[in-house]
Amino acid sequence: MGELKGTKELFAGRHFDREIIVLCVRWYLRYGLSFRNLEEMMAERNLHVDHVTIWRWVQRYAPELNRRCRPELRPTNASWRVDETYLRVAGKWTYLYRAVDSTGATIDFLLSARRDAAAAKRFLQKALRAPGHPRPRVINVDGNPSYPKVISELKKAGELGRRCRCRPVRYLNNIVEQDHRAIKRRVRASQGFRSFRSARRTIQGIEIMNMIRKGQVRWLSKGDIAGQVAFVAGLLGLAAAA
Repeated sequence: MGELKGTKELFAGRHFDREIIVLCVRWYLRYGLSFRNLEEMMAERNLHVDHVTIWRWVQRYAPELNRRCRPELRPTNASWRVDETYLRVAGKWTYLYRAVDSTGATIDFLLSARRDAAAAKRFLQKALRAPGHPRPRVINVDGNPSYPKVISELKKAGELGRRCRCRPVRYLNNIVEQDHRAIKRRVRASQGFRSFRSARRTIQGIEIMNMIRKGQVRWLSKGDIAGQVAFVAGLLGLAAAA
């Protein structure tokens, strides 16, 4: 794979090699590391990188990884499991809406300041617009009363198929609740977010790295760690140097 379009501009003005930047971003998004952990780990390599600089790298490249990886994901199936979990941002509770299919493959996610019908509708519309997802035949939900109303509205508007069922079966959502844990473990290790914008950008990277880890890239298996590392490097144009 050659250098992707726009890669040179991505790293313009950076004072560190692209390989170091991508390594720090990948490690932060994938593992339970803080920015200060990474600062120390780079110091072991005689590289003096301030933790704030690494934070800036994550803010710049996490959304880019999300954008570039999306077209490479294999399609999900038409049985959706939808739920939301709580995250603390700038001292306030926010809500991360998430959907997986019946195999546990991530469909989409949305960070929202509120847990209401408007947020539920915004999330489902985002998931429906995302490429690689067939229209769901069933959407399994938790006890949030917003979902049945929102699903009915989307069916009337033609955004959902008329035969799509809203199925409020709590135990069937165990698969998405289990999947929340991987995201929340990573967020806890980050020691919280200071702003909604930085949380939203960071979560894009955490979620997409979780998709890669779960084997959602079309030609990569779940256990192919070396392949996943090379894939992330390739997304940011480093394949030729890998």
